[in-house]
Amino acid sequence: MPLALEVDMTYQIGPSRFVMLAIEAARTAGQTVLEEDLSIDDASLDRIPGESGVGTRIWAHLASRELRLRYRAEVEVTEGDVSLRDLCAHPVHELPAEAFTYLRPSRFCQSDEFVGFAANRFGALKGGAKIAAIRDWVAREVRYSPATSDAQTTVLDTFARREGVCRDFAHLVCALSRASGIPARYASAYGLGVDPPDFHAVAQVWLEGEWHLVDATRMCCTAEMVMIGVGRDAFDAPFMETEDDANLLEQRVAVSRTSQENASGGFDEKQGSAAGRG
Repeated sequence: MPLALEVDMTYQIGPSRFVMLAIEAARTAGQTVLEEDLSIDDASLDRIPGESGVGTRIWAHLASRELRLRYRAEVEVTEGDVSLRDLCAHPVHELPAEAFTYLRPSRFCQSDEFVGFAANRFGALKGGAKIAAIRDWVAREVRYSPATSDAQTTVLDTFARREGVCRDFAHLVCALSRASGIPARYASAYGLGVDPPDFHAVAQVWLEGEWHLVDATRMCCTAEMVMIGVGRDAFDAPFMETEDDANLLEQRVAVSRTSQENASGGFDEKQGSAAGRG
């Protein structure tokens, strides 16, 4: 499915005038970037690889303290939806290095605190069937509620409060999966049909030698998501970082399907709803 991405951002940045950005669609398995354009007013840019080699981080050095950014892309999503229940998990001793790292607890995903709960709740299930049960439990038990968490909210807070945004849903899926012996990582993405319009967050789990997207918010499916980057949790994959405070002046994120006639170039004017805040 071809998807069009549109991002417009204006922020007031601190005196350092340096900002790290992770907003470009990743060139990774399951999606192909057909065309792309990024413009940042009066800035010099340096690109470095994203976490685990997925996506790109951009250091922008601004001439002034105002960040004015415009990003447009068209991405063909080639990965379809897969039934998680049909997938097998690897024994821990057979995991490759890229997956083994994501069994560990992290700053926002204290998975070691959930080992007992995961065993009692999901212990009778195996592999993808266990992940599907975790996804469904999080979707059922946690209420999506904007403005109920912040950048310091951990998975322990989310488990206790049973409410949060996409960032919190992803953290809880990651924590319960890791506690069950299945590697899971946090993924930032764009998503179609997700509300409110913003950057989105989901989980990825390692089953049968591949990473598979899991969205417990149930806002969009795999074929309607464009990956940006990954990490142990939200600490590794923010869309923007600065040395100083950054004040939001304006931000718009939109995701839409491109028309059949427009699939080979340009952007469809009809916008769909975009990804939710993570």
